[in-house]
Amino acid sequence: MLPAPASVAEVLWRRRDLLLCEGTTTAAEALLGLLAGTAAGALAGLGTVGWPRLGALAWPVLLVLQSLPVFALAPLLVLWFGFGMASKVAMSAIVIFFPVASFLADGLRRTDPDLLDATALTEATHWRAIRHVRLPLAMPAFVSGLRVAAPLAPLGAVIGEWVGASGGLGFLMIQANARLQTDLMFACLALLAAMTLLLRAAVDAIAPRLVPWAPETSPLPSRS
Repeated sequence: MLPAPASVAEVLWRRRDLLLCEGTTTAAEALLGLLAGTAAGALAGLGTVGWPRLGALAWPVLLVLQSLPVFALAPLLVLWFGFGMASKVAMSAIVIFFPVASFLADGLRRTDPDLLDATALTEATHWRAIRHVRLPLAMPAFVSGLRVAAPLAPLGAVIGEWVGASGGLGFLMIQANARLQTDLMFACLALLAAMTLLLRAAVDAIAPRLVPWAPETSPLPSRS
């Protein structure tokens, strides 16, 4: 029922031109969706804390939207944006949006109350306190949100391609599934896995630049 690893490797090499072409399409959709979703999520997280009354009204709506299955939204996005790249970018951005917005908003709300009290004694306005105190301290949470969200970007793009597309790895997987070409399907999955690892590695690479003041900690305890 499952293809041998040698068969998958053979398909990766023999059909490398096709896989590279379709993989480039999916990678472009995922990258654009990552950028758009990160920007929208950062603005939403910042806005819900910057305008508390607006955030109290908007946040429950965002939670309801987050609970909706992405498969239910994909057909609507195809109807709104067409079968081109726009609908796939939108789907990928939606998948990215919620982790980024949630992590950043949570980081902004967890600012030490003593720091906020000290800031209130100065002439800093509400937005200056957010910009110079709360936002820098919330950047580690923002980076954590990116680490969670970035590997999901290819998934969002592929879901959009499954619903309706003329290219991409998701479109190729649908064709391979209809023809029972399991080796080609697993080749597509291998490319998606590599794409996911690359996006996560890219976020880890830029994390020190986003949070240069945070010390790097090793995941394993040091031995004396």
